[in-house]
Amino acid sequence: MTTEPTPHTPGGRDTRLGPLIITIFGLYARGERNWLSVASVVQLMADLGVEGQAVRSSISRLKRRGVLLSQRHAGAVGYALADSTLETLAEGDVRIFERSRATVEDGWLVVVFSVPESEREKRHELRTSLTHLGFGTAAPGVWIAPGNLAAETRRTLERRGLSEYVDIFTGDHFAFGDLRSKVRTWWDLDELTELYAGFLRHYRPILDAASSGGTTPREAFRTYIPMLTQWRRLPYRDPGLPLSLLPPGWNGVTAGLLFDELNMTLGAPAREHALAVIHGRG
Repeated sequence: MTTEPTPHTPGGRDTRLGPLIITIFGLYARGERNWLSVASVVQLMADLGVEGQAVRSSISRLKRRGVLLSQRHAGAVGYALADSTLETLAEGDVRIFERSRATVEDGWLVVVFSVPESEREKRHELRTSLTHLGFGTAAPGVWIAPGNLAAETRRTLERRGLSEYVDIFTGDHFAFGDLRSKVRTWWDLDELTELYAGFLRHYRPILDAASSGGTTPREAFRTYIPMLTQWRRLPYRDPGLPLSLLPPGWNGVTAGLLFDELNMTLGAPAREHALAVIHGRG
């Protein structure tokens, strides 16, 4: 079975290590009383071709950022996910595994914000948060998303302490202009199309090989973790716009079906391998 290329370049700081580590914690720590030993994470990352020192350095950076918390269990050094990280992952589970697509009848969510110059870092944080929620830009300072994202948007902005800077409105597109054309200016659909095309090109042959020839738990793990890490960014770039407003044959639908098949085929054996390592049987 084809596996992922080695994610670590010796001698260089690979920014993909943090997301890979978070994927491992998100998948497996939450079922283990929210804790994984450093030794088990190092061993699992070694299966992905990553050197132990690089893993420890990345974990330390995640700790400094408040993503992970250092804890000892039965004398073993390990880490837990911070409460804020657990909340983010729980919301991410819905986006990743329970994707929903808006309809035109859901209407639109419009966010406008005003941030004092003395708090310009909040402006950057707001823009980053809205981008990660899948918002497009309708005009300078005016952000738009499908109406079915209202509850998630409110929770996210409240949790991040940004609600005081924001007004949120819901409603319909009432008049003027072709909505399909406007959506193309609010979101970079060409970029999204290419991101989905890249996912399809890379992972369709891998699924075919796994389905026809089988895979060992370790091989499944080596493919599943990078695949999920790559995929989990896409539902945040794509807010699930109504299909009637998207280009014909939108490849995001095909890519989503491929992800579901990969998840069904590789998720269970990958978990089998991970838990064997975590429990000292790997």
